[in-house]
Amino acid sequence: MTQDKNIDKPFYMQEEEDGVTVLPAEEDDPSIPEDESKKDKDERVDAEKKAGVRRVKVGKVEVDPNIDYANFSSDGPGLDSRAVLDDTGMINIWVDLKKPLPDLPQDYARPVKEYAVDTKTSSECPPLNIVIFITGSRGDVQPYLSLALHLIESNNHRVRIATHPDFKDFVVNANRRLKGKKGKDGRSLEGHIEFFNVGGDPKELMAYMVKNPGLLPGMASLTNGDIASKRTMTAELLSGFYKSVYSPDPLTGRAFAADAIISNPPAFAHVHIAEALGLPLLMTFTMPWSPTTAFNHPLVNIKQSSAEKGLTNYLSFALAEMLQWQGLGDVINEFRDKTLWLEPLSMGSGPSVTDRLKVPWTYCWSDALIDKPKDWQDHIDISGFYFLAGDDDFAPDPELEKFLAAGEPPIYLGFGSVVVEDAAAMTKTIFEAVQAAGVRALVSAGWGGLGGCDVPDDVFILTGNVPHDWLFANGRVAAVCHHGGAGTTAIGLRNGLPTIVVPFFGDQAFWGNMIHKAGAGPPPIPQKTLSAGNLAEAIQYAMGAPAKTAAQTMAEKIRSESGEQKGVDSFHRHLPLLNMRCDVDPTKIALWWSDELCMRISGAVAAVMVEQKKLEWKSLEPHRPKEYDSRRSVSDPLTGGASAILSTVTNYYSGIAQIFYNPPKGIINTATAIPRGMMNIVNSISEGMDNIPRLIGSSTRARPEVDDFESGVREGAKGVFYGYWDGITGLVTEPVEGAKKEGFLGAIKGIGRSYVNVTARPAAGIVGALSLPIRGAMKEIRTKFSAPQEVVFREPRQISSREAAKLLTEDEKRQLVKIFEPMTTGEMVKGRKYKLEARVKRLLKGDEGALDEDGDSEGKPAEEQVTSIKVGQVSAKGPTVDSRGEKGDQKTQEEKDGQARSDEQSSDEEREMTAEERRGYEKALREMRKKVGK
Repeated sequence: MTQDKNIDKPFYMQEEEDGVTVLPAEEDDPSIPEDESKKDKDERVDAEKKAGVRRVKVGKVEVDPNIDYANFSSDGPGLDSRAVLDDTGMINIWVDLKKPLPDLPQDYARPVKEYAVDTKTSSECPPLNIVIFITGSRGDVQPYLSLALHLIESNNHRVRIATHPDFKDFVVNANRRLKGKKGKDGRSLEGHIEFFNVGGDPKELMAYMVKNPGLLPGMASLTNGDIASKRTMTAELLSGFYKSVYSPDPLTGRAFAADAIISNPPAFAHVHIAEALGLPLLMTFTMPWSPTTAFNHPLVNIKQSSAEKGLTNYLSFALAEMLQWQGLGDVINEFRDKTLWLEPLSMGSGPSVTDRLKVPWTYCWSDALIDKPKDWQDHIDISGFYFLAGDDDFAPDPELEKFLAAGEPPIYLGFGSVVVEDAAAMTKTIFEAVQAAGVRALVSAGWGGLGGCDVPDDVFILTGNVPHDWLFANGRVAAVCHHGGAGTTAIGLRNGLPTIVVPFFGDQAFWGNMIHKAGAGPPPIPQKTLSAGNLAEAIQYAMGAPAKTAAQTMAEKIRSESGEQKGVDSFHRHLPLLNMRCDVDPTKIALWWSDELCMRISGAVAAVMVEQKKLEWKSLEPHRPKEYDSRRSVSDPLTGGASAILSTVTNYYSGIAQIFYNPPKGIINTATAIPRGMMNIVNSISEGMDNIPRLIGSSTRARPEVDDFESGVREGAKGVFYGYWDGITGLVTEPVEGAKKEGFLGAIKGIGRSYVNVTARPAAGIVGALSLPIRGAMKEIRTKFSAPQEVVFREPRQISSREAAKLLTEDEKRQLVKIFEPMTTGEMVKGRKYKLEARVKRLLKGDEGALDEDGDSEGKPAEEQVTSIKVGQVSAKGPTVDSRGEKGDQKTQEEKDGQARSDEQSSDEEREMTAEERRGYEKALREMRKKVGK
């Protein structure tokens, strides 16, 4: 293909002529002098034209040409694995286990403990500012626009759609659907949905995906600028999504600060922004992205595997994530480091981070297509499809109406937002197939530009926007053929239309296979293998009675679902609402946190109290309702993420094999293998070693978080001492503790634990002495040059707070003051801080019961519940006692009495072991002196 033929094509679809030299754009080329004269530039440009030089915009993101971004391999003593992208965009994987492993047991997935969720009144969620991150085409935006409208109408939420600029009018015009509607407070809902431009061109994105139809392109794209441009676009989107959580509305200038994030996975910024700002995050998608043994990743083709089917399926998700991280991990880490001031993630911690953190998911498809896998726990929901109702005032083209009335219902063929490489060839194929099948057809021009040639009499070319919910309804068409986008798939099946899928990239082949499995259409035809012959056969299949019957059965199921309402309920159910409500007025969301008062405060309450001189803005900080630790290591393979299991299988196959048939022994062997095989990643070793005692049932000491080099040295030294101390004294205390709990059998178990701990605890201490000072020094440097990220919320939340206060009457303000003042007394504040401290200690000791905000207050109203705990930090947040009377003080005293009894019991147990502990202490000191050379 010559350069002349490339002129009118999008950059990502252009092909290079042999001999063409590709150079960076002039502004990015360091070989061009900054003071180049006009004469020199003209001469250089002429010379480049003669030499066939082509310049492309690369941007500031550098690409290492030595990395094959489309090929991932992992070799280890237990497993060799490889993942390669093929020409159709599928990830082909090979898994070779050195030793056979049993399959994952059916009950391998442990229940997920979600923090501060409201199991009783989540539907009564106060109005929130919600931002929805979306990367993709109109088909990706449209269902979430429908969800946004339902969120607004159900709970008065304000929803911002953060996506590409092409969809601005589509989103802004959705406010017409809210015209005349009022919320529960009686105020108009119009204006509650807004658009924010995060950059990126969806047409270029679609063209890029067609040319490189997988998660990442192959080596060929390294030479023509595709990868560099895609990575530059990703960096632009990351920055845009971050700005969308705190920037004012571009149209009205109205202040905005997000209270929660909803995101699809290709947005990439989701969990990182949530971590930086302490915001609740709900992931959502139209295809499976959470590891399961039920089926493999939709983008993965398992070529060969010596592992059992369930384990192979599970690992396919890890390989897909790792391949994606290999291509974009450095871009994401630069965003974390330079913009969010978060620590970068590694190949071990970056992939599957949302799975490791058990971020909740809502999948918007019908279980008529895919049942919820048994190993997806309660933090993962399937809602049903989301459908955006069409415009009531749509008036079809008279010529279209005339064509529809002229004969039998036609078949619809169109590929929506997909940019077709050769539109003329595709059009010819469609026309020939339609003629061979003997049917009439509606052909949508779409972004691919189909048509443009002699059109047969039995074919009508659709141009402009013809809503699918109108076109596919009331028997206007007999069947549909499209690219397999989730939105088009959903609306076709909802109307009982047999479906032919011609996948171009991504999850499209997955949906084609699901439709065929259900009997509602033929096997999918990849667009690169599409011909008039196989398309004609597919049309005949779709027009047959079996496909029509299967499609009608699915339609009845889909129409019976309330996808958007289930999506709204899922979002509310997974929010940490017990840590989001204001303590003074629980009907409002808390925007502020007072360390001095240990209290969550809404915007209106804060503004009123500042107005009344009872608070100052500088004494408040933006409230962080949810904390994430993206560097948190997994405690054991069965509760970790898919990537962690892949790493474990790769490096510790003998231990992981034992886990399936002898969990205690397997976990011990797996964990103790860490220092032998992973000395090159000291931090990971330290964290892994710390987990060993807890994994085998022993108690552990809480390791305080280090904030600087000095605290790292201090905690490292303490870790060495206590490692030897606890390891040696455990030879006595473990059997004693076991005997108290389980008698003779418990004593035997205690002896077993003590033999593991006498090695593991000192090893963990020694490794910690190396890792903690380094970690502290890095954090100290980061802290000196950064501010808390939630500072970006301070100005917009102050503006919103003042606006909320203006809406209150004087009587309402006086009532708030009346409630607020008793809550600020010394005894009340002290009680809240005491209980919070107790719960922090429980959490740091590994007691997951501390995550239950209402665990100590069964049946109490929401305003009495406890608040957030920032694990591992000095500041932990939240009031805990009844804020309105003596009941709170009484409860606090009862807890103090209980704590005192617990302390007395602990003291008695310690006195029983004084002699043994003294001997252990002396031996530990001797061993420690030997280690440090004294």
